[in-house]
Amino acid sequence: MAASPLPPAGGVCRRVLLGTSLAAAAAGRAGAQALQPGAAAAGPGLYQIAREKGLTFGAAVQAGLLASDASYAAAYEREAGLLVPEFEGKWATLQPREGEFDFAQLDAIVQWGLARGRATRGHALVWHESFPQWAVAAVAEGAPRARAVMAAHIARVLSTTRLRIRDWDVVNEAVADPPGSDTPQPEGELRNTPLLRALGPSYIETAFRMAREQDATLRLVLNDYGLEEDTPWAEEKRRRLLVLVRGLVQRKVPLDAVGIQAHLQIVRPFSRPVFRDFVRALRAEGLAVLVTELDIREGNGIPEDYVARDRLVAERAAAFTEAALEGGVRTFLTWGLVDRYSWLVSEPGVARQDGKLHRGLPLDWEFSRKEMWRAMAQAFAAA
Repeated sequence: MAASPLPPAGGVCRRVLLGTSLAAAAAGRAGAQALQPGAAAAGPGLYQIAREKGLTFGAAVQAGLLASDASYAAAYEREAGLLVPEFEGKWATLQPREGEFDFAQLDAIVQWGLARGRATRGHALVWHESFPQWAVAAVAEGAPRARAVMAAHIARVLSTTRLRIRDWDVVNEAVADPPGSDTPQPEGELRNTPLLRALGPSYIETAFRMAREQDATLRLVLNDYGLEEDTPWAEEKRRRLLVLVRGLVQRKVPLDAVGIQAHLQIVRPFSRPVFRDFVRALRAEGLAVLVTELDIREGNGIPEDYVARDRLVAERAAAFTEAALEGGVRTFLTWGLVDRYSWLVSEPGVARQDGKLHRGLPLDWEFSRKEMWRAMAQAFAAA
């Protein structure tokens, strides 16, 4: 994989785990048992350590697991100061049929957070991977219909959540993957999505303007992946994103921040100066930069034992977090918190093919803090 031009798979659909049966099956392979709530760690959580330095730390969360797994809920209460729904804020969940909205799962996360003084950020208003078939068919009818469908969704979601969610990924994964990774994008540097085909490149600008019309003070974020590593593929992805961002800024599109997903891979090279300078280039456009979906994949040729694997993951987490801090990032979210419930385990497109389980999040299978947690805690404390 180290020499492969394939993308970091940030665009693979992050499916919800299939209930406790999937987790139980994986747990059987790992031979692990969950600890009782609160038994995994003592001392301040990552969000508290970050907060002492004016930083924010949080994690993607699943409403069903908050309600059904006490150890999971305790881990989030201990570690996460900011919540982002893994799937509960996406189009297919909120509006599975045209005009029929269901905010129950998203509201469960928001209410859980509010009861504990934790904010929730929104993910994601427009994303091709969570675009239901009715919407695909509707926008294919032409530009007026596409614009109306997008406007209706954005208006309803933001009017419903405006008093409780003050930060949204408005457009997710708009930049096309560079050549050599997948089918070349016929439209050029933007991903070939239903809305791009219906409205052209202006769909991105239109989505941000629609969001701003609904809420004058909401933080509006453009979120994307594949921007972090020191490879020609990632360099081209960074260039494409900067072209897009600078164009939006020049046209005075209401863009407030860029989200960098940070689905990292140990087998790919990483350069602290390269990534730091990229973050600084985005901030030079007057934008905030967030790390929105951090996790770390292993790969072929890594050591077999857990200690060595965890050390490699921690080294990459430290280098990345420190570079991001040097660039000016103030908000960090991991895509999940506990290895047991990571998409790196449940999603075939990113799971290890040798039967081993990724250990790419701050807490291990038993909800205990591991080397990645300590690496991030040290980076936050030294900020």
